[in-house]
Amino acid sequence: MWPEDFRRVYRERGYWTGQTFDDLLRERAEAHGERIAIVDGERRVTYAELRDRALRLAAGLHGIGVRRGDRVVVQLPNTAEFFDVVFALFRLGALPVFALPAHRSAEIGYFCAHTEAVAFVTTDVHEGFDHRTLAAAAEPATLVVAGDPGGHAGLATLYGEADDVARLPAGPAADEVAFLQLSGGSTGLPKLIPRTHDDYLYSVRASAEICALGPGSIYLAALPVSHNFTMSSPGVLGALHAGGRVVLARRPDPATVLPLIERERVTITAVVPPLARLWLEAVESEPTEPTGPTGLTARPDLASLAVLQVGGAKLADTVAARVGPVLGCRLQQVFGMAEGLVNYTRLDDPDEIVLHTQGRPISPDDELRIVDDADRPVPPGEAGHLLTRGPYTIRGYWRAAAHNRTAFTADGFYRTGDLVRRRPDGYLVVEGRAKDQINRGGEKIAAEEVEHHLLTHPAVHDAAVVAVPDAYLGERSCAFVLVRPGAVPPTLPALRRHLRERGLAAFKIPDRVEIVDAFPVTGVGKISRRELRAALAATQKG
Repeated sequence: MWPEDFRRVYRERGYWTGQTFDDLLRERAEAHGERIAIVDGERRVTYAELRDRALRLAAGLHGIGVRRGDRVVVQLPNTAEFFDVVFALFRLGALPVFALPAHRSAEIGYFCAHTEAVAFVTTDVHEGFDHRTLAAAAEPATLVVAGDPGGHAGLATLYGEADDVARLPAGPAADEVAFLQLSGGSTGLPKLIPRTHDDYLYSVRASAEICALGPGSIYLAALPVSHNFTMSSPGVLGALHAGGRVVLARRPDPATVLPLIERERVTITAVVPPLARLWLEAVESEPTEPTGPTGLTARPDLASLAVLQVGGAKLADTVAARVGPVLGCRLQQVFGMAEGLVNYTRLDDPDEIVLHTQGRPISPDDELRIVDDADRPVPPGEAGHLLTRGPYTIRGYWRAAAHNRTAFTADGFYRTGDLVRRRPDGYLVVEGRAKDQINRGGEKIAAEEVEHHLLTHPAVHDAAVVAVPDAYLGERSCAFVLVRPGAVPPTLPALRRHLRERGLAAFKIPDRVEIVDAFPVTGVGKISRRELRAALAATQKG
């Protein structure tokens, strides 16, 4: 992780305070015991209840063999049980491995095997998918199901009693790894990101301060709660740190979320650009039918909403300009990564900055380099590759020594894969991605992973997946397919069905397929993705 001289500086400057996640919850329960911490539908969970439930579940998990340092894959939707589980694991010093609800057998099997997970905690049925069917992919990890266990271990049965809690062993130290997050991944399956209590809680505290959170703040989790953006920027953890309230939305669509903002008097929430556009369109259009074109029965009262954060992908300037007039709130642009660095526009920034930049870093000790392909600094104001290091940016992926040699510089700077330019005022403007990664509405797709799955289709000889510019999602994916001699060219529905059967998450399945006779190649014989993208662009212009 961080060299000792950096660790010393980060402690001396007050970034790392020695607080663990368990300390955070204990302190907030003592200070705000009867205050509502979590709203999940009709359920209201106080800080004291959350602390009690987390401790009793920690005892139950310890009873089935979960120990300090063990990895536990957690795949839960936006429910109150998510907080029980993660704070229970934090108390034990076991490491949650945060999977998204959209992940399927290919990803879950990899996470469980790569981390040697002792348990896999998931839900029963979510969005029509039975997550209990992932049990085979998770073996030999113990499957624990929130909801109807269907013959597996039920989460509800694991909550221990006071005597069990009293026998819990000592918890972790603040400089230990607290959890593993998923990288966007530019090749293959996602890399795992180790975050410590110290480094992550600094990011949470600083984000909560930048976003002016306090006990009166009500944060709506519209995106998956296990996503880095939703967890810590300032996210649900920032709201809990501030003594505020977290409201959980099961779905992010306008018909679900906008009435929830009105009912719960939400003050701040976060979305990716496609959702921002969808919400704007819903508010702008008066319902013309009983349920309205967006599922709304009436124009919602959004007077409580003070801040809409948009991140995960670049927000178009024209859309940014609509947020204030349409929603009546302040836009805050957020540009960050699960590996660490987070940038915000500030709430008191002038409109020119808020509408046209992606913010500036959290910390005075966030170090940035913007370089050309040869790692030479680019002239001021020019676009280049963003490299960064700092008090909450990792120094290496988990168990990925070979990848770390290329993902990080010799002196510890992380190669983000983003192309940015830095303005004289220090604010960043994101120009795009350097890596072969597709950003589909904030969901990152590694082209190589999808290609590997496509190659298992009996009619596919070779495949290349590239990004297609899209006005709504930012990017969609197109698969170029070379058919095996004598085979019948597969249709898009057939390929989609094949990938679903392979257990690939829905957002990774190509939006478009082009059958080709040959691929353009580079001078060293590699497929030229640049030429494929250029061919697509020419087709769209035509």
